[in-house]
Amino acid sequence: MTSMPPEERIGSHVKRTEQALLAAKNAALKPSAVTVPQYAALLWLAEKPGISAAALARLCGVTPPTMTTVLKNLQERGLIERSPHEWHRNVLETRLTQEGRAVMEQADAAAVAVERALVGEFSEEERELLVRLLGRCVQVLDTQR
Repeated sequence: MTSMPPEERIGSHVKRTEQALLAAKNAALKPSAVTVPQYAALLWLAEKPGISAAALARLCGVTPPTMTTVLKNLQERGLIERSPHEWHRNVLETRLTQEGRAVMEQADAAAVAVERALVGEFSEEERELLVRLLGRCVQVLDTQR
């Protein structure tokens, strides 16, 4: 097995980028008093009211137990409400409350500012290339599982 110098390992660069992005978003979301996973849940709930916790976990890229904790915390703050599904009583539907929508909008403005700063560092061609290259990374890694 041949060794590979750390600076040549794409994974370490992707990880550092992800950590920097999460740190920037956590800092931006601080005034809204939500974490990145909580913000992601609020954002998807605004798009898909009534979605199940399992489907929400998939969209947010977290495990179902993590989403259960996220939803519990959001519910305790009065940002979401959960009620039994009309036909499937064992399925809870989750929706934003009015306060939840206001927090989501404040948090989204802060998160979008981080994204705009990031996009602003690249030309349109560079951004499109980066997105394509990252997509290729996902394809290769998906075949490695």
